Amino acid sequence: MAGFLCGTKRKKQVSDLQEEGKNAIIASMQPSCAELLPEDTLLEENAERSILDPTSRDDPKFIDLQKVLIDWINNELVEERIIVKDLEEDLYDGQVLQKLFEKLCERKLNVAEVTQSEIGQKQKLQTVLEAVNDVLRPEGWAIEWGVDSIHSKNLVAIVFLLVALAMHFQAPIRLPEHVSVQVVVVKKKEGLLHTSHVTKELTTTTEMMMGRFERDAFDTLLDHAPDKLNVVKTSLITFVNKHLNKLNLEVTELESQFADGVYLVLLMGLLEDYFVPLYNFYLTPESFEQKVHNVAFAFELMQDGGLKKPKARPEDVVNLNLKSTLRVLYNLFTNYKNSE
Repeated sequence: MAGFLCGTKRKKQVSDLQEEGKNAIIASMQPSCAELLPEDTLLEENAERSILDPTSRDDPKFIDLQKVLIDWINNELVEERIIVKDLEEDLYDGQVLQKLFEKLCERKLNVAEVTQSEIGQKQKLQTVLEAVNDVLRPEGWAIEWGVDSIHSKNLVAIVFLLVALAMHFQAPIRLPEHVSVQVVVVKKKEGLLHTSHVTKELTTTTEMMMGRFERDAFDTLLDHAPDKLNVVKTSLITFVNKHLNKLNLEVTELESQFADGVYLVLLMGLLEDYFVPLYNFYLTPESFEQKVHNVAFAFELMQDGGLKKPKARPEDVVNLNLKSTLRVLYNLFTNYKNSE
């Protein structure tokens, strides 16, 4: 009897071990608990929901893309006194999207200004997205967003929408290149949840994205006359030194010597003939953030001088991106080449 009981116990242990192993295999193929919220599993038959993979959420390039888009929105809506801090929390109800689209299109939408109820918010979103889609569809955009995805704070859908708007309306920003994210797609079929991982490409190369823009003279120069690059660099060095020499400063390497933003700030003061207070920028920047601050401040001075906001991003200049640095300096050259 004891032997029978021991045998039964052993069989149960083996069975339990097999079941545990089976569950472990199944679990390894499913999204982690951190990825799936309760509402993500409450699906109708054949319905599906996509969830951003946590590793993609923490991707520095994806974070950088969000920052660029947030800064762009805040610049566009500065007169509305709207400040966006978080794309998911600030855009889901349609209010900011409405104001942004109206500013970009220069026309008013027939929607309620403030809506607190979920129904009201979705109605507003429906109106805003219909207007957006009417503008984007003829240009061949794939519509990767909808009322439900935006209202449920689907970050990937929100970013897709903003990237499309930024590119279509020729936003004066540089979108980070090659930003992709992994999303977990959950679909309910025959009462069971099935998951798969899909890669979503949010941005491509600058050249491909800028193909939708009116290209500037510098793009044309690099594309059609790359052999003249050294001539351009020599001309730019001569131009900047003509002014920086007044402060006993000299440039020999464009990409490295403008990367901390100090020479850019000083150059703008010389070109516009004013003294830039030292408390407005870091004269000897040490951190990446301080250098970005300097370049961004120089960009503000350029806009104050009547220039359009540079297409380059401050981060690109700080990261020694030659093309971005040359574009900024070339823009100054074309506007101030006759300045003494």
